[in-house]
Amino acid sequence: MTPAAALPTPADSHARDRDAYEHLLLRLSELSVRKCYDPYRDIAWDAPENALAPADARLALDPDDPLARTAWYASLDAETRSRFGLEWGAQQLKYGIGFEAVLSRGLLEFCQTLPNGSLERRYAFHEIVEESRHALMFQEVIRRSGCDPRPIGYFNARIDDQVAHWGRTSKELFFFAVLAGELFIDDQNRQVLRRPVAEVHPLLRRVMQIHVTEEARHVCFAESYLREHLPRTTAWQRARIAWVLPVIFADAARMMLTPDARLIRRFGIPKAALREAYGRNSEHHRRLIGITEPIRELCAEHGLYEKHHAWWWKARGLA
Repeated sequence: MTPAAALPTPADSHARDRDAYEHLLLRLSELSVRKCYDPYRDIAWDAPENALAPADARLALDPDDPLARTAWYASLDAETRSRFGLEWGAQQLKYGIGFEAVLSRGLLEFCQTLPNGSLERRYAFHEIVEESRHALMFQEVIRRSGCDPRPIGYFNARIDDQVAHWGRTSKELFFFAVLAGELFIDDQNRQVLRRPVAEVHPLLRRVMQIHVTEEARHVCFAESYLREHLPRTTAWQRARIAWVLPVIFADAARMMLTPDARLIRRFGIPKAALREAYGRNSEHHRRLIGITEPIRELCAEHGLYEKHHAWWWKARGLA
């Protein structure tokens, strides 16, 4: 009679999870080598069909965009719609460049805390390269658009400095901030890419395709890192993360998915249109709740989304 197999222990389970995590890190690093893009090699910038003309109807807002559904937007002539879409897109790319800079700075800080043989360190360096190329790609679109979007203001720039430093001092909070910067624009890009090809400008479609492909790896790494490391955080660290997260995600959604104050003034967007598009119980509000649902579920897995946290997410318009 053979002896009964030993029951698996928590240590065995952790070892299997760690092996799976390291296998994923190797896979992500390999994909970053085999499926990567150089903006100046993989985009035909000077092709006639890729020229950006302010009056191009394909630059207008997606018909499903919350602002596109308002009476104010419907009242605009076709050329103004296109111009607004171009300028808002350029502003989003400018903010995107700022986010890529924060992410790259934070990852560099993160890498300095890791041993030389770390698989996390190896993949993080791949991601830094990709984020730098994204910033280069975004800047080239801005240059060719003829727009002159402004960077974030002084106050937000100081916050960005703190977020980047979290890559060294509060790694779990930093990777949640990574997800806040990635998920909203990724959802928007995927929504546009689902539209018929003829309705989307080919240059912008190509930029979005590249961005979505590589950002999928970045999101996967951030989520996997959090699942691997959150169980080892202290009660104080988890409490801090739980209360800071809704603020980070709400601020990222505001910057990436709503027009900034300069655009509102320039195009005379009335407050009523903004309330209709982005207020409580709007389609935009429901969309934010849907985008952040996986984050709230991840938080709940690790005690970061209890009843006393839920009201704070709701207060920030995310639940």
